Amino acid sequence: MQISKRKGLGLSVYLFFLLIPIYWLINMSFKKKDEVLSGLSLWPRDFTLENYITIFTDSSWYMGYVNSLLYVSLNMAITLLVALPAAYAFSRYKFIGDKHLFFWLLTNRMAPPAVFLLPFFQLYSSIGLFDTHWAVALSHCLFSVPLAVWILEGFMSAVPREIDETAYIDGYSFPHFFVRIFLPLISSGIGVTAFFSFLFSWVELLLARTLTSVEAKPIGAVMTRTISAEGIDWGLLAAAGVLTILPGLLVIWLVRNHVAKGFALGRV
Repeated sequence: MQISKRKGLGLSVYLFFLLIPIYWLINMSFKKKDEVLSGLSLWPRDFTLENYITIFTDSSWYMGYVNSLLYVSLNMAITLLVALPAAYAFSRYKFIGDKHLFFWLLTNRMAPPAVFLLPFFQLYSSIGLFDTHWAVALSHCLFSVPLAVWILEGFMSAVPREIDETAYIDGYSFPHFFVRIFLPLISSGIGVTAFFSFLFSWVELLLARTLTSVEAKPIGAVMTRTISAEGIDWGLLAAAGVLTILPGLLVIWLVRNHVAKGFALGRV
């Protein structure tokens, strides 16, 4: 009983310190710039929705969110399309150098994005992909695909090979078997993979900001517009931050059960 009380107290303290920055961000988002700079206050003295109205009425602001969601969605789709067959090959077939190739994939994930910044910039500028959603999505795939293959391979290896053999005996073609039978068996793995792919692409800023200029500028780059000769518009920046958190919370809520299964299987 004493141990459970200590655990509850420790969890409460942890949640308190975890939620302080989020509360402060929300608190600032309902303040004007002058009130934010005037001093410390636990809640807005002059409550205003002006910051949110600015974001939803200024096309340069809300298009930043649209651009971010577009390239994040492209990255997730490309990652799954590439990683699913690759992970199946690693989980079902043995070939020369398979372990070395698997390790090499993970080394790409270990490299910082800044290493590939200049090659990507020069490549996409020369082929006309600069300042497009495809440029950011494809560059993010270099980091999300290796992690996706690693996660999916663990889920696929847990599926007995006898299922594949039984399906072939029953006359299923490989595409039919893979889509109708195999993918539902690893739906948790697909959910976990989509979550981590979204997580990396949504928060990554260096590549997204460098490979875009006007048409595909992400919200992270747009948020720097709050810095001017008059100083930083903290209220507007806080409102943009609150709206940036919401898509992540939605994705976590949608895949929460899949992520829990991923931790239970020991692959996440």
